[in-house]
Amino acid sequence: MASLIEVRNKITSVTNTKKITQAMQLVAASRMKGFQRKALSIRLYTEGLLALLTKHEASLEQLPFSEMREEGKELFVLVTSDKGLCGAMNNRLVKTLFRSEVWNTLAEDERLLITIGRKSYDAAKAQKIPVAQNFQQLPEDLDVLSALKIVDELIGYWTRKEAKRIHLIAPHYVNPFTFETPVHMYLPFSKDLLRSHGLAVSEETEPTPVEEPDEERLGEQLSHQLAHMLFTRAFFELKATEYSSRMVAMKNATEAADELAKSLTLDYNKARQAKITQELAEISGAVAAME
Repeated sequence: MASLIEVRNKITSVTNTKKITQAMQLVAASRMKGFQRKALSIRLYTEGLLALLTKHEASLEQLPFSEMREEGKELFVLVTSDKGLCGAMNNRLVKTLFRSEVWNTLAEDERLLITIGRKSYDAAKAQKIPVAQNFQQLPEDLDVLSALKIVDELIGYWTRKEAKRIHLIAPHYVNPFTFETPVHMYLPFSKDLLRSHGLAVSEETEPTPVEEPDEERLGEQLSHQLAHMLFTRAFFELKATEYSSRMVAMKNATEAADELAKSLTLDYNKARQAKITQELAEISGAVAAME
């Protein structure tokens, strides 16, 4: 009877786990939709900024964030989540950076690492890699203003000329089941670089006319906004990818718990039936002996 009690307790435990993972799946799906909309809207906004730069024939090579430098370090920004339970997303991002050619061809004193998210910081510490700065606890209700506070810190390394190039490793959201983990050089930017980010604009693009002071000032302001939005976009794509990965992970966990509960229930019923059969046989044997 003790074994039956143990199996029944396991069934109860697995059923409760299934309820938790199912609830987490629903929460992740709801939050994913919100961040998905924000990430896609920022993509459109950055494409619009690039369209204006192209329309007004602003030379990207002459803008503040297009300066090619020989001095300074290579700055790497590794963006992960603070929490786990989101599949292989964080591991893929960490491996993408530390196995990349651009990272491994540089000497330790030629590179700087900034981590965003607890998982990236823990991974760097585990491999004894120095972290210049760490940002954690991106708010669950992340908005553009809160994202820009971190972006200003990152761009500060460029404006202070502490970095000659800035690479960003963050998930590129494709759909709820797919994401990519590229290593993009975000600064300095050029037309070819922006095309590699999927921001190429057709020559036929006709952006909404704007009132402008002059070409040079307009181009400078647009380049500042574009640099900020490229980094901000990465944060929102991280959140969209994090919750989509968590939704899929919790869906798989719910299905696994359901299968385990069914298997345990079958074992429980078999053991219970065997116990009943044994008791009936004992009663029958006792009756026969009395007769």
